[in-house]
Amino acid sequence: MMLRRNFLSRFSAAAALFGAGAQKSPEAAPGPFEPARHARDDWFDQLPGKHRVVFDTWTADKFDDAIRFANNIFRGNEDGYDLTERDHAVVIVVRHRTAPLAFNDAMWTKYGKPFAERMELADSRTKQPPTTNPHGAPLSALIKQGVHLAVCNLTTRSLTQRLSEIAGKTPDEVYQELTTNTLGNAHFVPAGVLGVTRAQERGYAVISIG
Repeated sequence: MMLRRNFLSRFSAAAALFGAGAQKSPEAAPGPFEPARHARDDWFDQLPGKHRVVFDTWTADKFDDAIRFANNIFRGNEDGYDLTERDHAVVIVVRHRTAPLAFNDAMWTKYGKPFAERMELADSRTKQPPTTNPHGAPLSALIKQGVHLAVCNLTTRSLTQRLSEIAGKTPDEVYQELTTNTLGNAHFVPAGVLGVTRAQERGYAVISIG
């Protein structure tokens, strides 16, 4: 009986020790989500400003609102907070039907018709395709104030296919022509929607215009 009790006592102690060793330590709780950073998006952080905002645009008939509201950003912060233009990082994303607005009048004189077809746009007076950028003047004024453009590269590449047929050039030649004839402060992002989301990940407030 004594031998049996001694064996059971030793067996219980060994089982307890083995069980304790088999228990898994609790996993550390995951930290807050941090988006991956990519070097090609670093220009968002290089814009000076205490406040960051990105306007998402994709339809031509509402682009006036983007210009109006961007001006309101500057004016409201000047009137209400005594802030200057350099206190704001403002980006306007042009994608889908607004991408052609990134290009200067030379490109619009040359490719106004296919641009207008893409945008479903006609000159309000002549009812013909515009031969100059219809928002060039106010958009250029914003660019001088420090506004930057994020231009959808997918849309631009799509445009080059059509424009190359008109110009008798290769798509790559037309692409080079377009990307070197912007209004200024233009950054070609892989896709306009990516420009919006990457800006948001870097602290920009998003205003969707449509």
